[in-house]
Amino acid sequence: MPRIPERQRIAQDIRDRIASGEYPPGGKLPSLRELIDHYGVSAEPVRSALLILQAEGLLEGRQGKGVFVAESQ
Repeated sequence: MPRIPERQRIAQDIRDRIASGEYPPGGKLPSLRELIDHYGVSAEPVRSALLILQAEGLLEGRQGKGVFVAESQ
């Protein structure tokens, strides 16, 4: 069975947390450092996962403020 890339696993976990309401629309995600610690990975897969979710329109980055769940999906 092929191994799921870390970035895909993290992106799916964040998708699930958004769907469950743990990360509500307009809500701020934990910091990059907190996400790295939570998933036990380096910065690269976390950044990649966030970029995937931004491209899907689920997240939006705000310069100097952090990453937030998009208001409308």
